[in-house]
Amino acid sequence: MTEHTTPRSGRQLRIVSGGYEAVIASIGATLRVLRHEGRDLVVPFEADEVRPAHRGATLAPWPNRIVDGRYAFGGVERQLPLTEPTRGHALHGLLSWAEFSDRVVEDDRVVLVAVIEPSLGYPFRVEVETEYRLDADGLEQTVTARNLGSDAAPWGTGPHPYLVAGPATPGDVSVDDADAGPVDAWTLTLPASEVLTVTEDRLSPVAVHGVEQHPEWDFREPRRIGDVFIDHAFTDLDRRDGVAEVRLVTDSGQGVAMTWDERCPWVQVHTADQPGQHAIHRLGLAVEPMTCPPDAFNSGVDLVTLAPGAEHAASWRIRAL
Repeated sequence: MTEHTTPRSGRQLRIVSGGYEAVIASIGATLRVLRHEGRDLVVPFEADEVRPAHRGATLAPWPNRIVDGRYAFGGVERQLPLTEPTRGHALHGLLSWAEFSDRVVEDDRVVLVAVIEPSLGYPFRVEVETEYRLDADGLEQTVTARNLGSDAAPWGTGPHPYLVAGPATPGDVSVDDADAGPVDAWTLTLPASEVLTVTEDRLSPVAVHGVEQHPEWDFREPRRIGDVFIDHAFTDLDRRDGVAEVRLVTDSGQGVAMTWDERCPWVQVHTADQPGQHAIHRLGLAVEPMTCPPDAFNSGVDLVTLAPGAEHAASWRIRAL
């Protein structure tokens, strides 16, 4: 008898359109693969692999970190599980390892849904629906929250793709440099005038500064990333017709772009540093549009309050250059 088992990353949902192919894994409603004409636009992983960290996951009901896992909402203090134990924070929400159910499955579109059930740390019932849709302009993801409970709920969301501009050409990155990776050779355009500084040890938020005070993180004009370490949230985004765009390209001009509207006033960018793990070190650039900054459950900055029965939606798009 042949034994059929579900891959470790969950059920696999493949969609195609306009020269694009995407594979969504049901655990975490994760973007596992995105290709255009056979070229990877995000760092992929195998279907029967436990997803590396949060690569491609849908983040809800908060993106990024809640410091110490503690917050107060509606005058009541709450304690969340510390899912980033090395830094002592609650990281990337409550659904990144949850199984999402199918709501719609079509050739070029899938809609997945999961419900956050009340818990001591987050005593709210919120339905989270995520739609992935492909067309000739790339992949659009929309995340919609619906408050199914009787109390207002704090809410935030964002994605976690690691973008890939293209393969490094010979000489771009020294194979003898253990601190280098493909990211070093790519040119980044990040239209953000402000950066949220963080503590070095725990990446806890400190203060918002103009990027002119931190020129290493000023990518308003395109430039190579080089050996710069980035794991920061950016805001005050320059937009065209309301849309912000991050571009990541190789020297040949091929690459990838990510766009989003005002519903995401923040973006986290991370150079995927994994010192000592050369095979994955700086392998892709995490670009995470966010509806709120890190630790918004405490600061209240751009935090969405979902009234009972209310909905909130945010979306973003990845396309080939």
